[in-house]
Amino acid sequence: MIRSSKRSRANDRDHPGLPTASPRTGDYLARDAAQHAISAAEPTVGSQGLPKLQTGSRETVNPGGMPPSAAAASATTWEARTSRGAILALALATAAFAVCFLVWGLIAALAPVFHELYDLSSFGVSLLIATPVILGSLARIPAGLAADRFGRMVFVFLLAGLTVPLALAGLTNSYGSLLAVSLLLGVAGASFAVGVPFVSRWFPRERQGFALGIYGMGNIGTAIANFLAPRLERDIGWRGTFWAFIPLLLVMALLFLLFGRDAPAPPQRDDGAGEGGARFRVRPAAWLLALYYFITFGGFVAVGAYLPTLLVDEFDLSRTEAGGRAAAFIAVATLARPLGGYLADRWSSAAILDGVFLLIAALAILLAFEPPMTVLMLAVLGIAVMFGIGNAAVFKLVTTLFPRNTGAVTGIVGAAGGLGGFFPLIVIGTVKEVTDSLSIGFMLLSQLAGVCLILNLLVLQRWAGWLSVDGEES
Repeated sequence: MIRSSKRSRANDRDHPGLPTASPRTGDYLARDAAQHAISAAEPTVGSQGLPKLQTGSRETVNPGGMPPSAAAASATTWEARTSRGAILALALATAAFAVCFLVWGLIAALAPVFHELYDLSSFGVSLLIATPVILGSLARIPAGLAADRFGRMVFVFLLAGLTVPLALAGLTNSYGSLLAVSLLLGVAGASFAVGVPFVSRWFPRERQGFALGIYGMGNIGTAIANFLAPRLERDIGWRGTFWAFIPLLLVMALLFLLFGRDAPAPPQRDDGAGEGGARFRVRPAAWLLALYYFITFGGFVAVGAYLPTLLVDEFDLSRTEAGGRAAAFIAVATLARPLGGYLADRWSSAAILDGVFLLIAALAILLAFEPPMTVLMLAVLGIAVMFGIGNAAVFKLVTTLFPRNTGAVTGIVGAAGGLGGFFPLIVIGTVKEVTDSLSIGFMLLSQLAGVCLILNLLVLQRWAGWLSVDGEES
């Protein structure tokens, strides 16, 4: 974990043999691992003078100085119980996230329909697609804070509450009313910030990257929307398409209410987490990760949302064909998230992000030259893989640098990612309206990815030693 300079000097004084982070390799977790090994070998005392027992990555109080074997048995029982519950919690959270993102993606999936129905300009279509993104982005901050405090019930109320704007969407009869309802539907996008703290607390740090990668597969909901919505619209109309998903939301809310459980705390845990939460403030590391997610998730949202319209307008594909190709883009990005989490659990997340930003920059330049359909789809799918891996790597860093306030920081970083989906859509619509081309938009994506690459090398990997960012002191 990246530490403050004061904390680092204290560690160097207490443990002079502790390795320091290499300014060239960026292995900023090496010190944390070495310190953990030292603390595991030393006797420790709790805040009330009680001896503590080290159990893997968790530290638990040994009440009354009970024999180590009894304390270890208690910890083992807790670990077994949480292991069983973690699988169910991850499955429920992923399913709920997928349903929320399905609802979030309906406006974009049906955009070609509204384009014809209301005779919209390119900017009008972009604004319609981007509107749910803006509220979904801003709502992630309070949603993350609420998830830190109220746990699973936030997901229950979110799922049930989404039935209202979904019902209203089918009653709209003008572009203005549809735009207003699409803003309310944007609340579904806040679901990601609810699930990250819920899932991460069920897993030890060395498995959080992969677990959050699995949870991130809930992005597949937007692929399902792109695949199903055009087909349902053809059979039952666009009004019926909105209403068809109301029962699914209610069923998912009921399942989460009945079977969802918040992660139990380790027995008599005393790590000062509550106090740390009270002292929470946004640190520089959070803003840097927000910028990264602005690119990786914002790019995913923008490309996935606008791709059906692009394919219909530029390549004369049918709505069904365009929706299927957009669904493929989303599915590839979604399936890449567990891979990104797996890699982040085993290697430096910062080093993984180097490759992600480099390839995004290169592929965006290729797209700026307006290649033919085959090359365009290969480049788009390549960017999809990078978006998925990058998303997982960013949130591995969130849980590593901010273990005490994961929900709050997830809200901030997630909001930046959502805004990264909003502004590019507006830029795309404006550029397309003025130049009748998307080249400038793709070049801007390439340049932003290049900036992130440079910052990652200089700051997180500390090529420039005078630059530093801090996570939480722990």
